[in-house]
Amino acid sequence: MAMAAHFTFPFNYVVSEGSRGRGRFVPKLVRAVASGDSVAPAISEESKVKLGGSDLKVTKLGIGVWSWGDNSYWNDFQWDDRKLKAAKGAFDASVDNGIDFFDTAEVYGSKFSLGAISSETLLGRFIRERKERYPGAEISVATKYAALPWRLGRESVITALKDSLDRLGLSSVDLYQLHWPGLWGNEGYLDGLGDAVEQGLVKAVGVSNYSEKRLRDAYERLKKRGIPLASNQVNYSLIYRAPEQTGVKAACDELGVTLIAYSPIAQGALTGKYTPENPPSGPRGRIYTREFLTKLQPLLTRIKQIGESYSKTPTQVALNWLVAQGNVIPIPGAKNAEQAKEFAGAIGWSLTENEVAELRSLASEIKPVVGFPVEYL
Repeated sequence: MAMAAHFTFPFNYVVSEGSRGRGRFVPKLVRAVASGDSVAPAISEESKVKLGGSDLKVTKLGIGVWSWGDNSYWNDFQWDDRKLKAAKGAFDASVDNGIDFFDTAEVYGSKFSLGAISSETLLGRFIRERKERYPGAEISVATKYAALPWRLGRESVITALKDSLDRLGLSSVDLYQLHWPGLWGNEGYLDGLGDAVEQGLVKAVGVSNYSEKRLRDAYERLKKRGIPLASNQVNYSLIYRAPEQTGVKAACDELGVTLIAYSPIAQGALTGKYTPENPPSGPRGRIYTREFLTKLQPLLTRIKQIGESYSKTPTQVALNWLVAQGNVIPIPGAKNAEQAKEFAGAIGWSLTENEVAELRSLASEIKPVVGFPVEYL
């Protein structure tokens, strides 16, 4: 049967009100409209970047799903049907708005971490439901191996990966990462990553929370097998720039390893949602205290002012600042559709060099707090 299709160009050039005459290219979906069939909105290649030296291409911003199914750190210690529905909305809104790269981990929502339901299980369910509606839908999945002390040898990586694949309902994943450096046995873990590539279980491999030395060692060990180290996922934001100060960012740039930034909006502290009078609830309230939020206000005020000139939110400005550093893919966590749509608006435009420098200068006056201290292992 003949099929008629219509394609639109992947970018619009927009000059927004109050933008001081600055135009920007805004990526949009390339939609194939076919008679009689449901065809998934295709995300244009122009809106994707290669992950390190691998052949894998992902969107310039991803979505972290640590909060999905979790009731030990997020969600005010409870997971219910309302939050499940919101997470499904976050997934659909992300893909509908051009973001199809999702980062999960075997420990997120797991019984080991006192969670309610595995984040991998939820992500896999959402992907299957999407493909039922759009059989041609393509979703890029990254997950992570937990380097627990009792796990030894390369075989443990393959075993854990296969368990993750079972929860996801997939035959392979796009990116498999070591979640943190092990107390011992790291060479075996890296060998396991290489085995996963050679067995066709993953397209690319990476690490997370790796120091500069560990990063270089991992890069060289995989290189001997002809396998590129695609990424290092670390805590990185405008107000937490340890990767710059420890040499991790420079090493990533030198080696061609993509830096994936988790907590890119400092777990909500850079959104402007929280104030000294309204700090975050749960464990985050002990990190982003009233005292810290008081010191943060001048920076947040300037972020808001800059955002208004682009018709952008503080969240979008903070994420765009990270993208402006080059070789960085932020993965903010989306708990609902509204957040996902907002995150998608963080790319397709750029802060000026002066604005990037000004925000860095203001942020440098604030002593950072550690959002997730595993990076010091």
